[in-house]
Amino acid sequence: MELLLTIYTIPIIKGQEVNKNGQEGPGAAGMTLGARLRELADRRDALLLPGVANALAARVVEQCGFDAVYVSGAGVTNTYLGVPDLAFIGVSELAGHVSAIREATELPIVVDGDTGFGNALNVYQTVRRLERAGANAIQIEDQVMPKRCGHFAGKEVIPAAEMAGKVKAAVDGRRDEDFLVIARTDARAVEGFDGAIERAARYIEAGADITFVEAPESLEEIEKIPALLSVPQIVNMVVGGRTPMVGREELARQGYGLTLYANAALQGAILGMQRALGALRENGAMTEDPELVVTFDERQRLVDKPFFDRLDAKYLGE
Repeated sequence: MELLLTIYTIPIIKGQEVNKNGQEGPGAAGMTLGARLRELADRRDALLLPGVANALAARVVEQCGFDAVYVSGAGVTNTYLGVPDLAFIGVSELAGHVSAIREATELPIVVDGDTGFGNALNVYQTVRRLERAGANAIQIEDQVMPKRCGHFAGKEVIPAAEMAGKVKAAVDGRRDEDFLVIARTDARAVEGFDGAIERAARYIEAGADITFVEAPESLEEIEKIPALLSVPQIVNMVVGGRTPMVGREELARQGYGLTLYANAALQGAILGMQRALGALRENGAMTEDPELVVTFDERQRLVDKPFFDRLDAKYLGE
């Protein structure tokens, strides 16, 4: 617990804001956040990519020292609506969350765009909306609508040619060439491993910057994926999911670009809430027990209250 509290108290650094075009401010040497994300993926050292469902979680991810953040569609669905990841949110709701997260963090943002919320034309418009909201990359997948969580049973996929058209639409829809298009295939569960690899290769031909073969089911499959595909790869480490868990060091040796932990923070937060509220129910009272909660002051620091206090004093003084 002491280690976590030490990490959380890294100070917020002001003065390098991100503008509406995703461009970092002073000290960024002209590099967009999308270009930074591309550079990180191209290193193929299995960069850890934590998922978040809201702006506060993104703030914590940044202050814990990670280099990019992933907006989890499942996480947003679970926390915002309290329902499973079964295509219950729309692009407007997702864009609103992305906009709030963009305000809270200076990290590159990868957004889970599900199926793109329709056909190729919908994908084109989804990319434009999410890029305006502050995203630096979108992940789209080849599931039939309504989609399912990648580690649920009963998935179906659209024809590969249709998905290739969606990838092309995403590429055409972006305003900034550094906005990355990530093409995910869920075909492993439907067409087998070889079919999923064939699809990913086709999506690369259509213009995908990164591909993502979801839910490989063995260590052998995990190792093969980056060797068979030419662009950086994402591997999804779902706690309790279908894919065997592999550490970052081994994934880097295999050549993965990004290691996604889409809902590790959410699962940890749920456990924290259950522990704190369980103790409250049992004891009938709650203190600033560091085994259960952060302090009141730490909560205010995370939401940047001292910064707003300084602004308030400045404007009242005038």
